[in-house]
Amino acid sequence: MLVELRVRDLGVIESVALDLGPGMTALTGETGAGKTLLVDALELLVGGRADPSLVRPGASEALVEGRFALDDDDEIILARAVPAHGRSRAWIDGRMAPVSALAEAGARLLELHGQHSQQSLLDAPAQRRALDAFAGIDLVPLTAARTGRRALHAELESLGGDDRARARQADLLRYQLDEIDAAGLDDPNEDETLEEEEDRLSAATAHREAAASALAALDNGDDRARDVIDLLGAARAALDGRGPLSVLNARLASLQADAADAASELRQVIETWEDDPERLEEVRGRRQMLRELSRKYGEGPAGVLAFAAEARRELSELDAAEVRAGELRGELDAADVAVRAAEAAVGAARRRAAPELARAVEARLRSLAMAHARVEVTVADPDPGDDVTFLLGANPGEAVLPLAKVASGGELARAMLALRLVLTDAPSTMVFDEVDAGVGGEAAQAVGSALAEVAQRHQVLVVTHLAQVAACAAQQLGVRKVLDKGRTVAHAGLLEDDARVVEVARMLSGSPDSATARRHAEELLGTKATTPTRKTTRAR
Repeated sequence: MLVELRVRDLGVIESVALDLGPGMTALTGETGAGKTLLVDALELLVGGRADPSLVRPGASEALVEGRFALDDDDEIILARAVPAHGRSRAWIDGRMAPVSALAEAGARLLELHGQHSQQSLLDAPAQRRALDAFAGIDLVPLTAARTGRRALHAELESLGGDDRARARQADLLRYQLDEIDAAGLDDPNEDETLEEEEDRLSAATAHREAAASALAALDNGDDRARDVIDLLGAARAALDGRGPLSVLNARLASLQADAADAASELRQVIETWEDDPERLEEVRGRRQMLRELSRKYGEGPAGVLAFAAEARRELSELDAAEVRAGELRGELDAADVAVRAAEAAVGAARRRAAPELARAVEARLRSLAMAHARVEVTVADPDPGDDVTFLLGANPGEAVLPLAKVASGGELARAMLALRLVLTDAPSTMVFDEVDAGVGGEAAQAVGSALAEVAQRHQVLVVTHLAQVAACAAQQLGVRKVLDKGRTVAHAGLLEDDARVVEVARMLSGSPDSATARRHAEELLGTKATTPTRKTTRAR
């Protein structure tokens, strides 16, 4: 609910501050007094188009602020500044925000009816929601079916690629694993081992000759010539029994033992390392194969084995994915059937409810001086019939047109009023401008009563020139123009007691001093209005 509105430097408004209460509030005053400017201010507040020409001459910018009370005892403050030059600015709770955010917040708080762009029921999705709310259509099964289908699609997409792509990838992995498995790799250090063997085989004769020379120096096997092992033995003998030299004696014993072991291994090399061209060729071929595998799959046997392990894991996942993809395709077929059934149910419910809503709105319009109005609610194919359109033919012989194309602001406002009498789902605050255009007498009384009925559920602000409509309001704001220091200034204030009688008398006869008009005004107010007990409305 809008509880406070402040407007500064907008047109003829220099500064106005209004405190508003629940129920129905009538805004009245002479033509051109500035009532429509207050509606323009509200339109700016909920994201309407900013026109710099609205800025009061001599002012740098116009400013509109509105404080709204929310259902949870919280509040939100919207503000809009329109500079004389440049782009407008917006704030939500004191923080700068884009105008789109202001419009989004305002759409939940306030609805304008008349020749204004902020009428939510002109929006196609809003008309669909209104039809659903009127008919009590349960969208939960449809939403659940669509959500389930989206989840299945997402899971199928997450499996990666289509069926052909997965099959191609699986075939490639199998080919690669077959090639690796055929190599019989089991030792990550095999290439190093083969390199040593190739080096030995490729120069076996030279290796044996070198070993023979080394063996001759260590142990020549000839008792007449002394070798390294004999010399080490002689050195040990010289130190035997010398306690202080026992450590050195032990080291010489170790050297002699190592020399003897080396001599034994050298004999084995001389005796066993034979030339083997066939084995050499085999080793070289094996090493070439390992190099080819490394070029394709990883650095050395270890890299190839790591690639194989990852390939086996990926192939296992692909096989599992293929199985799951088959299951998902079956589940998707069932999900499509469920979605189509839910869509058909919603579409049928909307088509059943559409003429009922149209008849209900037409019945309301007959009491609002639109006795010959025709209303249609169309639900287009295909199911679930999301394309819902409200159409109005205001006069006999006229074609029905979408509400957004209705030219008359008064007829459009009354159509919206009729809709709001039938529908219950709406923003907490509604503003009606031109709703009484072209009506009078009993029709004016019916319009006022209809607005008061809507005001039982929502806060209603109505700009009116009809006393019958104003008298139905719980409170009345008077807007008037005065001359201040040679400039025209609009003032707005709460009309109480006698001031309200005078204003209603003016609306009835154009002469607030007429005794007859005053009596008529008192009669209207005595039966149709109550004295407000809310906060006083301030004006400056």
